[in-house]
Amino acid sequence: MVLGKSTLAKIISGLEVPNKGQVVVDGINTSNKKEFLSIRKKVGVVFQNPENQILFNNVFDDIAFTLKNLEIDNYKEKIENSLEKLNMKEFLNSESYDLSLGQKQRVTIAGVVSAEPKYIVLDEPTTMIDPEGKEAVYSMIKSLKEQNYTIIYITNFIDEILMSDKIIVLEDGKIINTFAKKDILDNIEFLKEHGIKIPYGVEIVYELKKNGIDLKIENWDKNEIINKFVGVAAHGDPQKGNAKK
Repeated sequence: MVLGKSTLAKIISGLEVPNKGQVVVDGINTSNKKEFLSIRKKVGVVFQNPENQILFNNVFDDIAFTLKNLEIDNYKEKIENSLEKLNMKEFLNSESYDLSLGQKQRVTIAGVVSAEPKYIVLDEPTTMIDPEGKEAVYSMIKSLKEQNYTIIYITNFIDEILMSDKIIVLEDGKIINTFAKKDILDNIEFLKEHGIKIPYGVEIVYELKKNGIDLKIENWDKNEIINKFVGVAAHGDPQKGNAKK
């Protein structure tokens, strides 16, 4: 088994078993077949193509099927609550196949959230959806983080790493680096050495810092970067004494 990003997602969620070593989630060995239900309740996973995860032609029925398989009771209320969290409650009784890809992806995520897992694994969830759908997913992820869900977000879109708190770099099936997002500037050269493209906003902040202008970015939100950059462009760098009056 070659350990890629998607394979890692499947192993963490108990959908595949590693051919050597073991993966333990909160003390539960994911290879233990007797613990399959426990792992599936604890770890929810969403893959690239939502159409591969939607089985029924009705939103409610599709999510309910998952919860029944997980032996979860009172699923009607859980489904309604999860769709509300994702601003999809109006689609509760909609035909699944009439939804856009972005809406379908939010339905699959709602299905995961309805099971109330501790961890949510998102495996390149924006790969197949348009920019508007991407923004909806990003907003949803921010909301889930604020609700204290632990999210493992797998991506090839480099700008998406700025949504994270911690960044883990995989190469040839191995973890080659782990660092907090706040330390991203200290890892720019490492990323470049491994052929990883740098998010455009981060590249600007990095080059400015090399030239003595520290924007002091805190959250690495794209709007924060733009506002700090515009502020410096308009007023100069106060630290260097060249602020415009």
